[in-house]
Amino acid sequence: MQLNKIPATIVTGFLGSGKTTLLANVLKKAHGKRIAVIVNEFGELDIDADLLRNCPIDCPDEGENQASSTGKNGIYELANGCICCTVEEEFLPVMKELVARRDDIDHILIETSGLALPKPLVQAFNWPEIKQHCTVDAVITVIDGAAVAAGRFANDEALIQAQRDADDSLDHDPSLKELLEDQLGAADLVVVSKNDLLSADDRERVVAVIKERVPHEVKIAYVSQGDIEPEVLMGIEAASEESIDQVHNHHDHHHSHGASHDHAHDHFDSFVIRLGEVDSGKLQEVLNTLLAQYNIYRAKGFAALPGKPMRQVVQAVGKRLDLHFDRLWQADETPTTSLVFIGKGIDKNVIEAALKEAEAVTA
Repeated sequence: MQLNKIPATIVTGFLGSGKTTLLANVLKKAHGKRIAVIVNEFGELDIDADLLRNCPIDCPDEGENQASSTGKNGIYELANGCICCTVEEEFLPVMKELVARRDDIDHILIETSGLALPKPLVQAFNWPEIKQHCTVDAVITVIDGAAVAAGRFANDEALIQAQRDADDSLDHDPSLKELLEDQLGAADLVVVSKNDLLSADDRERVVAVIKERVPHEVKIAYVSQGDIEPEVLMGIEAASEESIDQVHNHHDHHHSHGASHDHAHDHFDSFVIRLGEVDSGKLQEVLNTLLAQYNIYRAKGFAALPGKPMRQVVQAVGKRLDLHFDRLWQADETPTTSLVFIGKGIDKNVIEAALKEAEAVTA
């Protein structure tokens, strides 16, 4: 790796594998390192970017020439489609902006969407505008250890598979197995999440799945709650763009370099529902019912609870629902409940009507 190139780490993995939690922990521990973050997420309300934005990233202050895609603390949000299908339209302009700021940046972290293929993104680093100044330090593939140990590819692979099957525009086999193989095939490091849920036998099963799909020199790291030292993910110096063309990809002929694409994971239902304060217990009850009844692939957002000074983070993948508090509401914020839903064939009015049952009754 040339010393004058900015290293970039690409983090890929299915919905709910733990990518955002992993990166949030890395950013909290990246003392003094100036890191720019590119988040590829769908939906009007970008919860992943907001969670990362609240980490203490030591980036330069925003200047007058910052692009509109830039959020606070060096966060760049790509929310207009899967990053592997919008490389030219979305990714290249942001990378050009980062190149212009290269003297202020030590590292770039890129979190792809859950259904993104790493290869087209890595190939983009061979474009002259990027190659001169940036290199792919490593491709990190995060897999849900508990799901893989149980014989699944993701926590709720049926819903992710349904997401792909439901789109008539797909012109290739929407196999979750193939997508996992494509993500693992490009990996320079595999991170197995939810290690605290795995027994020794579970880990053996997970390793067997991984080793079938990655070269023997690719290492495996196990993490719990996304807790990992930045040095494990950053500084690998793989220069992945130099060898990416040798990586076989099930979908190579659908992601030719520089072509425009119209793929299944660009087209599904996404909307935001905003409410006032809600009863946390009732909210969980309603969400669990909705997750069981409808094709909701993901629900996420923030909830405002009566008498609680902290906001509650709400995240659901498949039928798994997680709620926790992350920070105090700020003085200039009005505590409100905002939830984004991503799914197929879901009706905003129906979802909103159900959620209104969870609104707190005010005196």
